[in-house]
Amino acid sequence: MSAAEIKEMISFIGIGLLILSIALIHIGRNKLKGWFAGIVSFLAYVCLVFGALIVFYVVLSGPTQ
Repeated sequence: MSAAEIKEMISFIGIGLLILSIALIHIGRNKLKGWFAGIVSFLAYVCLVFGALIVFYVVLSGPTQ
């Protein structure tokens, strides 16, 4: 695999983490109650932060040849 393809796969992982965080936040706020909702929401925010960091890295690292 070339460097561009590896970078593309990394960006897909970041996008997947962002989508997962959206789903987990929705489930944690609307479907669950109590401490389990807090754990799911915390996991969602961790996914959000890691996904955002991955996407920022890919965007700011510039084009690959």
